[in-house]
Amino acid sequence: MALRLPRVRDLTHPRVAVLLTAATAAVAVATGIGALANEAFARAVTPVPVVGVVNPDVRRTAAFTGTLVGFLLLLSARGLRRGSRLGRLSALAFLPFAALLGLLQSNPLSVPQIVLALVTLFAVVRNRRAFDRPSRLTGTQQATAVAVVGSQLYATLGAWVLREQFSGVETPVEAFYFALVTASTVGYGDVTPATDVARLFATSAIVIGTASFAAAAGSLLVPAIEARFATSLGTMTDRNLSLLEDHVVVAGYGDMTEPIIEELADSETEFAVVVEEPDDAAALRERDYLVYVGDPSDEDPLLAVGVERARAVVAATDDDAADALAVLTARELNPGVRIVAGASDRENVKKLKRAGADTVISPAVLGGHLLVRSALGTGGMEALAERLLDATDVRDL
Repeated sequence: MALRLPRVRDLTHPRVAVLLTAATAAVAVATGIGALANEAFARAVTPVPVVGVVNPDVRRTAAFTGTLVGFLLLLSARGLRRGSRLGRLSALAFLPFAALLGLLQSNPLSVPQIVLALVTLFAVVRNRRAFDRPSRLTGTQQATAVAVVGSQLYATLGAWVLREQFSGVETPVEAFYFALVTASTVGYGDVTPATDVARLFATSAIVIGTASFAAAAGSLLVPAIEARFATSLGTMTDRNLSLLEDHVVVAGYGDMTEPIIEELADSETEFAVVVEEPDDAAALRERDYLVYVGDPSDEDPLLAVGVERARAVVAATDDDAADALAVLTARELNPGVRIVAGASDRENVKKLKRAGADTVISPAVLGGHLLVRSALGTGGMEALAERLLDATDVRDL
């Protein structure tokens, strides 16, 4: 069965870019491990034309480096799946590197890696607008990342400066090797301090390096474990969702949703938020909000937060298409509930109305009304607010 490469029009879908990135990662890992495990076979097969140019040591280095890049591409694929901007940038950085390393391996086994990496690079670039979600790192995660990088620089530069007082440190690579194995507490023993000054420096490198690695592991693993629990259990709050009644369901979460949640909290209105991303759920849960993890356009999450007993549903994220699906589902589950939707694009107001929303508000249009009234000094804010509450379409304003 012949292998058919994706057509150009197939690459216009973001999901294809995610799948291709994951496939490139898997191929890079398999190619690198295969080359390392079967070096004798790799030398025996007919090489590609660049074999006479590439040094054997360079080929072996490219093999294990390609394996590492493959694992990093798996993380990039995970970021792309979540629409992350960081996932896109890392993929754009690692994919050309994966193709270059495949070329340096000078092995027919690496040809699929080269071709797949280039095709995937084209797919990611073509779909770059779909991967633009800002990456949210907490202050603790940012601080620990700086600590890890700083500790490695400290140990590497210190070992290089004191190389004459170490046995086994003669190059910058060996200095970095000392820093890494010291911080990870591996300590093979092939690099050792030979003087008291070097021993004191090594002691400080051990303390700083292991502490930064431990802090980084905690800041990354704890949120990941909490997110896994949130995904598995659906909600991480202590309140019982089945007791909700005459409440407001907020379907989805985004920049436009944030002020809505704050207003509901200030008014002491009981509400529940359905979010798709565990990271968003964790952030909202820290603020003591009732959160359920799931797709707001699916029936199960909306039923779990009691949409059939709700007084209102609000769908106002930054994705009008996702909001329309959430409105359709909510209307089907509770035909009598009042549904308010926000349209980030004023052209989608009619579409959200057709989906079943009672009221559709475009922040851009509403902001224009308020700015004009303020500029002309006509006031009437209270009247405008009353009209807003009674409006069934933003054009009624």
